[in-house]
Parts: sequence; C-alpha cells; structure tokens
Amino acid sequence: MSSLLRRSELATPASNERMFAKAAGCGADLVFLDLEDAVAPAAKEAARAKAVTALVDVEWGHTARAVRINGVDTSWCHDDIIEIVTGAREHLDTIIVPKARTARDVWWVDVLLSQLEAKLGLSGRIRLEVLIEEVEGLANVEQIAVASPRLDALIFGAGDLSVSQGARVDTNFVPAGDYPGDFWHYARNKVLVAARIGGLDAIDAPYPDYQDPAGYERDARRAALLGYTGKWAIHPSQVRIANEVYSPTPEEVARAERNVAAYRDGEARGLGAVGVDGVLVDAAHVKLAEATLDRAARLARRAAVGG
Repeated sequence: MSSLLRRSELATPASNERMFAKAAGCGADLVFLDLEDAVAPAAKEAARAKAVTALVDVEWGHTARAVRINGVDTSWCHDDIIEIVTGAREHLDTIIVPKARTARDVWWVDVLLSQLEAKLGLSGRIRLEVLIEEVEGLANVEQIAVASPRLDALIFGAGDLSVSQGARVDTNFVPAGDYPGDFWHYARNKVLVAARIGGLDAIDAPYPDYQDPAGYERDARRAALLGYTGKWAIHPSQVRIANEVYSPTPEEVARAERNVAAYRDGEARGLGAVGVDGVLVDAAHVKLAEATLDRAARLARRAAVGG
C-alpha cells in the first residue's frame, strides 16, 4: 500500500472558488477539485483555470492536492489533463480517473501524463487513483489494479455503480426496500481484494447524507473492518470522522506492541508462536500488528511536523 495517508478524501467542486480555502484547512488527507460530476457541462472548461489557481495559490499544508478529471470517454478529458498538468505542474499530486472500465483506460492516462512530465521537465511523478463505478470496471478491476505503476488507490463508487447495474436505491445509495444483508458487500469487497492484488489503498464510497454523521461513521467503520484505508467525504464535517475511524486507536497500538514484543521474544527462544493474554500469536498476527504500528508511525511523523 501507499506510504501516503488517505483516511479522508474531500470532494470540492472545481467551479466554486469560495470552497477552496475551507477545503484546504479542514484537515483532510487529500482534497480533490472535481471537474466531473460537481461541475455543469457549460462550466467545465472554465473550471480548469479555477482549479489550477487553487492548486498553485492556496496553502495546502500537508493535504495532498488532486483533481478528478472527466471520464476518458468524454470530450473534456484530454484537455482536462493537459491544462491542469501544464498549469499546476509540481503543485498537483494526484489525478483521479472516474468510471474506469478497463486497464486500457488507465494506461491511456498514464501515457499522456508521461509525455507531459517529459515535455514540462517535471521532477516528480503524478499519482493516479481510479474510481470503480461501472459494472464493466468492477468485472475488470483486478486488471485495472495493476495497469500502471502510478496507481496508488482504488475507490469504490456506489453512486454511478447503482446506475450502471440498475440498482433500486435511494439518494444515499441505500436499497429502496427490504434486502437481506449488506447490499454493497460484493462490490466493496471485490474492489478491496483487487486493491490488495495491486498493492494499493482502497477508499470507500461517499455518503451523501452529510447531516447524518452517525450513518457516515457506521459505513466508515464497516469498510475499515474489511480493510479499507479511507473514505470519501462530500462535506468538511465528515473529514474528522474519517480521520478518526481510519486511525489506529491507542488500544490497538498497545496490543500490537505487546504482540510483536512477545513474538520476538519467543522467536529468540526458538518458538514459532506464543501466548499473549490467553490468545495464540503467530506470524500472521505479527504481520497484522506491524501494519498497525506502521500506520501509527506515519500519523506520528505527520503530527511531529505539524500536519
């Protein structure tokens, strides 16, 4: 998985300058300026320049700067990439590709970015995140996950997936009737498994009802249990919840430290497993513990530099 933190990814319309400074200051790990669904067709071209100005002029601190472009099957995508990258240059960290259907969609963006980086003499490599929100994309997600070395994350997009598969859901993507079990479990888990195949982060879907913080937290915790490392936010009020849910708790860190210490002590004595608080701890438990400690260490490093 990526070394970057992506506990919270906040959506901000690229056409609305009034929101930029607030988005940058709300504590999100990543903010993406949206050229796609949040911008009306007549405003899309003008929104590019606004996004560039925000990327360059706003103080983002430790927040990663991203832009969601329009889909590769639209007339806007090509110029989205060229104008944003040419204007923002080193001030752009990530491009988010919506509605990826095949690995070739990601490959096309990768090639165009490589050409631009060479032409402009950029020192760093722009990262990619990809939205899985079409049934074809879900069917091909394992190939998409390994389509480019730029890829850092897969994002589960329940909204457009609802449309693509013809699901009967309400505006919060909840089934509009009785349904046994978790309506989105198959899709959510398939995206997660593909992300792990590619060594990527998995980011959970947005929760449109921003006046229901308890529902947002519930969805975030369920996704975190599966292994998701972050969640989209469509309102700044959701950022704090995501940051909390996708951070290890002090209890989790303490348990991880105990397990690793006990296992290493046993390993030095020739043991392959040890008991900790009445529970067997073996190599698999140590890997889980080390992942928790690594995430805690990254958070501590950010806090130490004022992030």
